[in-house]
Amino acid sequence: MKYNDLEVTRNTRPSRKGRGISAGQGKTAGRGTKGQKARAGHNKMPVGFMGGQRAIMQAVPKLKGFKSIHAKAEVVYTDRLNDLKGKVDNIVLADKGLIANPYQKVKVISRGELTTKIDLETQFASKSAVAAIKKAGGTFKKVAILKRSSSKTEK
Repeated sequence: MKYNDLEVTRNTRPSRKGRGISAGQGKTAGRGTKGQKARAGHNKMPVGFMGGQRAIMQAVPKLKGFKSIHAKAEVVYTDRLNDLKGKVDNIVLADKGLIANPYQKVKVISRGELTTKIDLETQFASKSAVAAIKKAGGTFKKVAILKRSSSKTEK
């Protein structure tokens, strides 16, 4: 082992600021000149404090209510299902223009009369809608939301 290969960790103390000009961090000790941040205790300011003027979170108006991150279910009424026959699912409803997106939750709600026999497969249906479907001779089956197929897996 050579002398120049030795690795020695330096035993340094933290520098004592504000101990005179010759100390390297004297007089203002790196805090600049005057102002709130030059004074003692400036680290104890609350989050969002803007020098005494009204903070941004106090200036912005609060919003009413609760914003849910979950997409709402699309609603289909039973009287709109009279034009359909056989098995009815999200894709059939989207093709007929009753819902905008087949990959979203669908809830069927009772309104009017259902005269056609259909086998409904959606995510939700009200009790009265299920009763109307069974009265017309059809069935209701609760299914999971359709998943989009990615184009990468098709190749």
